[in-house]
Amino acid sequence: MMSRDPSRHERGTLHDPAGRSPGEATRARREPLPAEVLVRVQDLGGRPRGLAFPADHRGTLITGHEVVDGLPGFVLHAPGGRHRVVRADAVTPLPELGLALVHAEGLGAEPLPVTARHRFDGGAYVRIAAGCWREARVLGATTVTYTATERRHTLDDVLELAIGTTGRDALRTGGGAAGGPVLDAATGAVLGVLGTALRADGREGGFAVPLRPAPGPLAVLLAENAATVPAYGTDLNLAGVLELTATSVGQDGPSGALAPGDVVPVERAAVTAEFTAFEHGRAAVLGLVGPPGSGRTTELAALAARRHRAGGPTLWLRGADLREDDLSVADAARRALDRAALIVAASRARIPAGPEDLGDTGPARLAGLARGAGRPLLLLLDGPEEMPPALAGRLTRWNDGTARWLRRTGARLVVGCRAEYWESAGALLPAELLHRPRGGSPGGPPAEGLPPCVRLGDLTADEAVEARARYGIPESSPADTRHPLTLRLLAEVRAALADAPDAPDARADRHDVLSAHLDLMCLRVAVRLAAGSGLRGTAVRRLAARVSGQVHEAARRGLGPGQGELDRTAFEALFPWGPAPARPGGGTGWAQAVLAEGLLVPAGTGYRFAHEELADWLQGAHLDLDGALRALVHDGPGTPRDPGTPRDPGTTDGVPVPHHRLGPVVQAMLLLARRHGAGPLASRLADLVHALDAGTGSWWASRLLTETLARVPDATPYTGVLRLLADRIVAWRQQRRPVPGELGPAFWTALPLPLETGFELLRGLVHADGPPGGTGPRFLDAASRLFGADPAAVIPHLVRWFEDERPLPATPHATVATAAQALLHTHRHRAPDTLTEALADSPHRRAGQLLGVLAEEDPSAVCRAVGRWARDERPDRRAAAVTYGLLAAPHARDETDRTLLRYAALALLVRAGDHALHGGALALLVRNPSSGDRHRDDPRWPGDPARELVHRAGLLLVRTPDGAARFDHVLADLGRHVPGFAAALAHWLADAPQEWAGVVGPGTRRVIVTRAGVGAPV
Repeated sequence: MMSRDPSRHERGTLHDPAGRSPGEATRARREPLPAEVLVRVQDLGGRPRGLAFPADHRGTLITGHEVVDGLPGFVLHAPGGRHRVVRADAVTPLPELGLALVHAEGLGAEPLPVTARHRFDGGAYVRIAAGCWREARVLGATTVTYTATERRHTLDDVLELAIGTTGRDALRTGGGAAGGPVLDAATGAVLGVLGTALRADGREGGFAVPLRPAPGPLAVLLAENAATVPAYGTDLNLAGVLELTATSVGQDGPSGALAPGDVVPVERAAVTAEFTAFEHGRAAVLGLVGPPGSGRTTELAALAARRHRAGGPTLWLRGADLREDDLSVADAARRALDRAALIVAASRARIPAGPEDLGDTGPARLAGLARGAGRPLLLLLDGPEEMPPALAGRLTRWNDGTARWLRRTGARLVVGCRAEYWESAGALLPAELLHRPRGGSPGGPPAEGLPPCVRLGDLTADEAVEARARYGIPESSPADTRHPLTLRLLAEVRAALADAPDAPDARADRHDVLSAHLDLMCLRVAVRLAAGSGLRGTAVRRLAARVSGQVHEAARRGLGPGQGELDRTAFEALFPWGPAPARPGGGTGWAQAVLAEGLLVPAGTGYRFAHEELADWLQGAHLDLDGALRALVHDGPGTPRDPGTPRDPGTTDGVPVPHHRLGPVVQAMLLLARRHGAGPLASRLADLVHALDAGTGSWWASRLLTETLARVPDATPYTGVLRLLADRIVAWRQQRRPVPGELGPAFWTALPLPLETGFELLRGLVHADGPPGGTGPRFLDAASRLFGADPAAVIPHLVRWFEDERPLPATPHATVATAAQALLHTHRHRAPDTLTEALADSPHRRAGQLLGVLAEEDPSAVCRAVGRWARDERPDRRAAAVTYGLLAAPHARDETDRTLLRYAALALLVRAGDHALHGGALALLVRNPSSGDRHRDDPRWPGDPARELVHRAGLLLVRTPDGAARFDHVLADLGRHVPGFAAALAHWLADAPQEWAGVVGPGTRRVIVTRAGVGAPV
């Protein structure tokens, strides 16, 4: 991934593509001669015919028709001594326009921009190539005649030029000026093509055919010219817009934004799809929201690169470049374009010489032109959290101005930021301007209360595999190597220390990778400093240790008021530009060294660490954690407070702490557990729960809880805190108190916990759900999503919910147990074999009920289970095979299912010790069409063991009306088809009427009367 790491911004210097400063580039330029920019046309005999000029990058030339009229072939002489013979079939004649297009690749001449204007003011100055560059004036438009080889043509709106006597002689027929461009003296754009064979009222010479997009090949060529050949000033075109915006991305964006390095970042397909939907949609603002290191800047750079290749204008803005007096994003865009215009003006060729500046290159004009071309201007604002505190204090006004400007100009805006910024800034933007992700956000659903945005988190499993392959990182790596920044830094460290004994391996966690990266950067800075002093070996390592000390001091100073950056004075005190005192380590050029290595980068009027994640990690190591918690969450040591009294958390010394400064506090919490174990961290997390219980609106308490628990490697040691928090959430719902959105289901399902623990917590949290169809996410829906994602793993844990008969507050007619039963039934087809096994393992009556339903609704799954259970060594499993085999038999229509039941019955019959099951097994065989006749008279059926089995199965099923009806149907069916079964039932009823009264239903009693010929006791 890329970071906001523009090391070329040292001290804000601007660079042109040739590496010259603007002043040097301006002084170095001169006006080129016509022969250095135009193409001369000669016939095959070497006689001059006129001029032509390139109009695109594919070698298409525009010239006058008279230049090539009637020639079977001709020779083109391009700048640099290149020439080419061209046949007549390479010409597209346009005699009705007085023009011709010549297709000739490989000449290497740079195309000239063509104006898009249709009218030209009289008196305007132009430049023409008539032996040399000459100045002329436009007198106006007139009608002329042009006589080609085949016929005469009348041309309207031809430009008439006024030129001196010497120049007029060059414009006569055969003077060599025909086909040359007429250039606007102010902008350098081509207004028309000189013609020496044009006549008007007896006048000849001094006429030029204007270039207007007549339908056909000329219109296509001019459209391509406008999109690919930059023009500025009054002739600003789409290509000029693209050049300016690309220069902005190259200057202000991350290194290699438009030209990736050796390792191309992995494309995150879901994010790309959201960007595409946004570009083709009607929304004006997209929030790309993710924590530091998640790849926000990388994804913005990838978007800029894709748009650059597709010809979409994209402007790069940095939050650090915003100013406290800005009224909207347009102010920052104007400054970025001014910087880009300086670079473009310094590096562009002047053909011929024109003004130094590019005219109006303001964002409103560029946005309007891009909108007219059907390619809206896109602004990429990276890291808006770094805006000045004064501007952050009036964010509402700035957002209002930005929304109005976007609506007025049709420009679009993508904001790459942290969730802490977006939750306030996104809410201040009109809802209709925001892009809403389709089909769920790539990084997971946004927390409740977070405005619509595209969430960015870790790479998916497949993306991480691809990224590790590109970086050369082995697959045996921890979960942290799905983190984009960790992957990149790990690859850099491994590449630099490949042969070192202490090089981190692929199993290093994020802390280890950041530590190794910092050591590597300090060593590189030390090597730069040592280069001028001749230090070697151990001395360089000692110098690296001193560099590390200065870096840690920079992190400590960044903890003060502000946005976490160093002001210029503090930076220069730690990293002098000139000679350094002996205490840091002596030498010269500390500032240049840390900037050149990209450890710190310019940010507005100061400097910051290049990677936000590294900055948070470093500053967290120097934070007074307990003091910060008191200042941000608790009222202060020993200060009594009534729970209902409002408080003003999140301030230090009365100065509000920006929410995005949460990072160092979270890192300090994580470091506490790393150094001292889980106990101290669990204690502080519990304090945060109590603080949140005192006031559920405590932003810092809820965010510190969620962010810390989400970042610990294993949340199991904090299960007690999580149970406490879950209980309080349920209590808050019952008390109708607001619950922070970040404590919703997405937080709980993402915790690094064993699935068993996670479902135990969800089992309690479902009591905090609102009614179905209500607003906000529900914990029961989260359980359903987990079930859908991995049903085989989830089913056993969901079956345990049968033990919880507490009613759900949102749906009093349902309990936790019935909700679990409904979930398992609804998704029964996802992992049917796992489901039947889990139900058979459970002694709970609801498990038996659900198995009975499955026997009727999904007999194939139950028949497969019966086939397994009949061969199981556990007696209860074999008994279940008979019970549920009998229930499934009436519904088994498929031959495969019947075969399974037949073989299951035979497997049971061969077990001599299972006398109690033989009657049921025989019943299965009798019911089976393939084996019924062979087993109707089996002496093992029916007998007392069968009596026990039937009675036990009946007691299990008649607990519910539905189960009782199904059991009655099965008994009646057996009585009709199994010889002697009805008589056996009558005997059992007579022998123990009280035991059987609740088991035998009315249908079975009628069968006993009709088949056995006796009355059934009531």
